Amino acid sequence: MRIIKTQFSVILCWVLLITAEADWPKFRGSTGQGIWNCPGLPLKIDNPKKVWEHQINGGYSGITIKDGKVYTMDRPENKNLERILCFEEKSGELIWEHQYEANYKGLSYDVGPRASVTIYNGKAFTFGAVGHMHCLDMNNGKVIWAKDSREAFGAKRPIWGFSSSPAPWNKSIIYQIGSSSGGYIALDPDTGSKIWSGSNDPAGYATPAFIKHAGNEIMLAWTPENVRGISPENGEVLWSFPYKIKYGVSIAMPIYHDNVVLVCGYWHGSRALLLGKDGKSVKLLWEDQGNIRGLMAQPLQKDGLVYLLDRTNGLSCFEIKTGEKYWDDSKNHTVTPSGKNPQATLVWAHDGKRQDRALILNANGELLSVTLNKESFEIHSRSQITGKTWAHPAYNKGHIFARTDKKIVCWKLNP
Repeated sequence: MRIIKTQFSVILCWVLLITAEADWPKFRGSTGQGIWNCPGLPLKIDNPKKVWEHQINGGYSGITIKDGKVYTMDRPENKNLERILCFEEKSGELIWEHQYEANYKGLSYDVGPRASVTIYNGKAFTFGAVGHMHCLDMNNGKVIWAKDSREAFGAKRPIWGFSSSPAPWNKSIIYQIGSSSGGYIALDPDTGSKIWSGSNDPAGYATPAFIKHAGNEIMLAWTPENVRGISPENGEVLWSFPYKIKYGVSIAMPIYHDNVVLVCGYWHGSRALLLGKDGKSVKLLWEDQGNIRGLMAQPLQKDGLVYLLDRTNGLSCFEIKTGEKYWDDSKNHTVTPSGKNPQATLVWAHDGKRQDRALILNANGELLSVTLNKESFEIHSRSQITGKTWAHPAYNKGHIFARTDKKIVCWKLNP
């Protein structure tokens, strides 16, 4: 009987591993933490093979995948339109598209939408750059409900456009809208009706993260003025720490590890906050305004170590509890070119052999396979898969799906 139970446990673990690997239904993957379970993926990806490509238009909207369908958003050039696009995962054939009017007048970096399409319970949820909300049938693009958040909820667009992706939680879908009557709003996924609104902060660009702490469900919300812990059930602000940011550039998702919340700012550096045991209090643990500064690139965390693309020093490693820095790439900038706005997307790639392996898509469209640890980092392969890009790719079933302002591509990474 014990042998049977052991065999069943092994089979169950393998099934769960395969299940976890499949699909990338929201920004930063199924967990929102940038983790791809990819058993058998070689450490060196020397000869990726292009499977398909399809012409699209401009936008920074990332890519998401669910049930054999690939989603993103774009803006036809010189037109006051936004489009929601759905492609067949294996062939790249366009399955459906939905377009609507969206006036970009006064919007900086007006190439196209920013937020990723969120797939949740058979529906595709979107948030356009100037505030349009849509809920579509994920299979055929039929509109279930649509709202202009400015008209419906008093949303106030930040200078670089709404960028925070729709965030599903339980039986709600949560948006960061920056309204004076509610910086965040939770809607009924089926009807679009308001469930709650909370906080009064202006809109930033960071997608919220969800954690469990001290028995409480907490939404970590980083705005241009505060780091907040908000109840995703009713919108109540549980705790708040002031952090006013120049130009409002709160971009990367907050990171949580072992009672510590970390945000990595551009102009004013990083802040680490220690959460109280009651789940309703917080205090500053450390801050670093000169040596640990992020921007658009989402940091990775593992075992209390954070890997960040620093605005000046390139890829860096530091301890989340102390801010102690172990290394950086300031001399060479080998991961992505240095510059005013360095960018790269980092995800963990759990290949079944190593837990310190990551994939990085840099701003020049190069895919790097790397290992990251406390001592250093090592680049094992580098492959050109797109042109210049800031958009987040998706990973699924041994493939990467990436985009530029001109096309969306799929590459096979497994041999």
